[in-house]
Amino acid sequence: MSLLEQLNSLPMFAIVGVMILFILGLSVVFMVKSYRAGVALGMDRVKMRRAITSSVTFTLLPSISILLGVIALSGSLGIPLPWMRLSVVGALHYEGNVADIAARAAGMSGGLGSQELTPSVFVTIGLVMTAGILSGCLLCIFCLKRYMKRLKKATAKKEKGQKSFGDYMFTAMFVGLVSAYIGSYLGEGVRLNNFMPLIVAVVSAAAMAVFEYFARVKKVSWLDNFSMAGSMLVGMAAAVLLGGVM
Repeated sequence: MSLLEQLNSLPMFAIVGVMILFILGLSVVFMVKSYRAGVALGMDRVKMRRAITSSVTFTLLPSISILLGVIALSGSLGIPLPWMRLSVVGALHYEGNVADIAARAAGMSGGLGSQELTPSVFVTIGLVMTAGILSGCLLCIFCLKRYMKRLKKATAKKEKGQKSFGDYMFTAMFVGLVSAYIGSYLGEGVRLNNFMPLIVAVVSAAAMAVFEYFARVKKVSWLDNFSMAGSMLVGMAAAVLLGGVM
């Protein structure tokens, strides 16, 4: 039995399934408690049901991109681990990047795309993915009250038309992150004559720009829920088409 078959085995699915069922159970408990609290406060039951329905709708639609993330990672890590990571405390833009970084640090020169995955490397990847995302939970426990005070001040500045330091910092970090990836894609193209990652990145960015144009300029606001999933699908389609040509 290969390593990938072991990662997709029934015991792995059972372990992950128990965790996800526990999280789903907690969600149902808190939803029921919240609904009962709303009834006790005298809130309109019809409006609360509408709020629940709309919340479910706007939760399921963005989950398409999360499903695509599970599919993308399953080829290297199996289905259970990506399923757990993206179902409990995880983020699509985080999991894939951290998994690839951990794989390279563990000795896989080609990252997740290589065929060098071993049990020890898999454990390292899973540990890094889990430990890294816990920082957000720990910061919420110890720093959330102070952060909320700062957030209120930042919100007040925005209402006055002023930008906070956080806005500039986030923009700078995002530009730096994108630049680093584009640089690595350019390097791969020059060294290995493989420009597919760069072309796919450009196509995905163009697709996202189209979604943003219609959502922001044309006021088709519901497209916001499909922008991530749509741009990923376009990028994947471009990779498949280019794979048959290049």
